[in-house]
Amino acid sequence: MVINLTDQASTRIKEMMQEESENVRLRFGVKGGGCSGLSYSIGFDYEINEELDVQEEVNGIPVVINSQDIPIIEGTIIDYKENMMGGGFSIDNPKAVYSCGCGSSFRTKEVVGTPGDC
Repeated sequence: MVINLTDQASTRIKEMMQEESENVRLRFGVKGGGCSGLSYSIGFDYEINEELDVQEEVNGIPVVINSQDIPIIEGTIIDYKENMMGGGFSIDNPKAVYSCGCGSSFRTKEVVGTPGDC
């Protein structure tokens, strides 16, 4: 398994998926940008690129990941927490060696990305 979803994250994602059309998948990956060089990309997708995408099922959720992102995000844990201010997903990537102060971008030992403005 490339990524892990906590029970709380799985429950929230399944709730959100019920509001989408059939055949929706969770897409997780990275893109260049942010002040540290890489930013996470998470959302729903209906399309799969058979040549580039890896599909797996995590806690009953169909997940799609671009194969080029796997070395950067392998072992990542996605959690969901709620508090008095609302709720949100948190991402714990063991390969991230540096994260910016705003918490929305990171870099790994091997991949610096393309740093930009926060």
